[in-house]
Amino acid sequence: MSKPSQAPVGVILAVDPDRFAEVVEALRGAGLTVTGEQPMLGTLSGTVAEDRIPALEAVAGVEAVDLDRTIHLPPPDSPIQ
Repeated sequence: MSKPSQAPVGVILAVDPDRFAEVVEALRGAGLTVTGEQPMLGTLSGTVAEDRIPALEAVAGVEAVDLDRTIHLPPPDSPIQ
């Protein structure tokens, strides 16, 4: 019986900007669906099955992998800040 696939999670990655294109291709091969690229900054965003995050971290040239998180703040006139 096969394991059910996980819903993709958003990730933000910092990679070696001098090898950006090469690293991005390796990340795609490791399962990343790229949704945004900032080559001059050496960052990109994408989605991947959560169990594939260790494979992304293992790609040569990857400096950091962080989950993309949304933070909701109360309105400025809210009594609790």
